[in-house]
Amino acid sequence: MKTIVDVAVIGGGLAGLTSAIHLSKFGYKVILIEKNEFPKHKVCGEYISNEVLPYFQWLGLEISSLNPSNISKIEFSTGSGKTISGELPLGGFGISRYNLDHYLSQKAIEYGCKIIQDTVTDIQFNADKFYISTLNNLQIQSKITLGAFGKRSNLDQKMNRNFIQKKSPWLAVKAHYSGVFPNDLVGLHNFKGGYCGVSKVENDAINVCYLVDYDTFKKYRNIDHFQTEVMYKNPHLKNIIETSEMLFDKPLTISQISFEKKNSIENHILMIGDTAGLIHPLCGNGMAMAIHSAKIAAELSVIFLNKNISTRKQLEEKYAQEWAANFRHRLQVGRILSKILQQEKLTIFLMQFLIIFPSLLPQIIKKTHGKPIIVNN
Repeated sequence: MKTIVDVAVIGGGLAGLTSAIHLSKFGYKVILIEKNEFPKHKVCGEYISNEVLPYFQWLGLEISSLNPSNISKIEFSTGSGKTISGELPLGGFGISRYNLDHYLSQKAIEYGCKIIQDTVTDIQFNADKFYISTLNNLQIQSKITLGAFGKRSNLDQKMNRNFIQKKSPWLAVKAHYSGVFPNDLVGLHNFKGGYCGVSKVENDAINVCYLVDYDTFKKYRNIDHFQTEVMYKNPHLKNIIETSEMLFDKPLTISQISFEKKNSIENHILMIGDTAGLIHPLCGNGMAMAIHSAKIAAELSVIFLNKNISTRKQLEEKYAQEWAANFRHRLQVGRILSKILQQEKLTIFLMQFLIIFPSLLPQIIKKTHGKPIIVNN
């Protein structure tokens, strides 16, 4: 049996759920296909810039009901523990993906979106329509398909996307802890081969999420051994981890994280969130970017479905232009910062420079963040 919809969203992360809520709000028939069951913890920094709040309010989302932490300060340290602190220009909030994704999925269903747990096995585009097949033999036809299947997927391989051909050296590890940490602070702490983000989420939990080069990590027996032998050389990380109790049975990990350039459109699918491009976690803005990209795709989809964009070519050109205008520069800055922070001497030089000129720290932060996301009704 074939299901016919206006929009098919593949993937139920932040970008996928936000786009589904937006489009369902306008009354379109939307189906979202997610392979995992909600709710689920994910490897994520779990900090969101306040730039998303006007858009969330427009969508009818009451994030305050989830009791997020309110974050206004940043602290950065070198591998040896030297620190510099500052104010976040817009501020942000901490919220676990476990609670946020569950909340967004319920809101999408409330707005009329159909969410199914299944795995997409094939996407064909023919005669200006998409034909989607799933593992459970569902057949879905849509006018628009949004790709929100995350950092790395079998669908990327099936579409032979350029980035998937290159082996990525990055491994990410995340866990929640119970301990003492300021409610209003996000910490970015450097160590040999990587860097770690620390901040509070709801229920007073501390989210610790770090990115490490796999060649550095594989020299050690396991995560505990790596943390004590490498990360503990940064006294801030040693203090946080040693004085806290892990709330998970074991840390979550994800490998082969690619920061290579990706196309925002593949096979006429509009890619959103990490599927379109991934910013280095040290920039602390990946979640806001995912939400913003969903807004752009949803708005243009509404215009296309209303026939105010006459051709698919025009739709794709407009999406590619808007995506690049909003995110290309941020991703470039993220790559530059990552390369600097992977080299101890350059990190120390940057730190010394910022101590002399502290007003530059907020300016650097602004380069990886956007302005408040306003919806033009």
